[in-house]
Amino acid sequence: MLIPMRPIALLLAGALGAISPVQAGLMDILESMNAPAPESQRLVPRLPPMPAAAGRGKNWVGTVVPSKQMPILVMAGHADSQRMHGSGTPGRAVDLGGAAPMQAGITDELYWNLLTAKAVVAEGQRQGLNIRFYDPGVRTIRNEQDPRTNWAVGYDHASRGGYGLEIHYDAYAPHGVGPGVIPAVAFGFSVLDEALAKEFGAYPYHYRGILGAPRRGISMLEIGQLEGVLEASLRDPSRRQPTLEQIASRVVKALREGLATPGLQPSEGPTVGLR
Repeated sequence: MLIPMRPIALLLAGALGAISPVQAGLMDILESMNAPAPESQRLVPRLPPMPAAAGRGKNWVGTVVPSKQMPILVMAGHADSQRMHGSGTPGRAVDLGGAAPMQAGITDELYWNLLTAKAVVAEGQRQGLNIRFYDPGVRTIRNEQDPRTNWAVGYDHASRGGYGLEIHYDAYAPHGVGPGVIPAVAFGFSVLDEALAKEFGAYPYHYRGILGAPRRGISMLEIGQLEGVLEASLRDPSRRQPTLEQIASRVVKALREGLATPGLQPSEGPTVGLR
């Protein structure tokens, strides 16, 4: 049965007329679907030159001042590189002491990286920071171009003006170096890294030839070597939570100082004594 065109036109007109003025108009919706999204204003990465002299201590000054509400992205180091090169340290207890790993299939470093990163975000949110946690959820991603990796997500975040931080624990002696921040280099040195350097110490920016994360605008914070009192406190169920909370409190304290103090004086130490 054929339906006259006039009633159809009236029905359509009635339907369009019923849209609330508060809602987007039909043409606005269609235009937003068809028009390409405006290109984001991204920062351009510029790596600093490698120092002529080897150097062992802090050789950078954080001067890039963030906004008060700069979004902070926290990630667990090695979260996407298990069972491959760069999976993190197993820790002295496992490697030399014969202890069982904290979780099968991942290194103890990643286990503590994940718990510490989550604790930092929880404490930061409690104190009102614009901070969130990212976990790729896939523990082995061999293609570093995969958009799910820490590097890809961290670079995207940093290039949009955010601050990216990977949490790490260093290897036990004599393989590791100690606590300290390895600053992001892609978009300039940040006062947030200066604040972390005051709290934890600092690595030279060219450590190991500039690591992959700093090259992509992601700072790396080594909490400490996974051995001795630190490792024992993390492994002890009765001391684990207070230890994580203490670490998170120190990290958030530094981040808040960096956000609140644009005129932060460059850290003179402690610096990491590289071998």
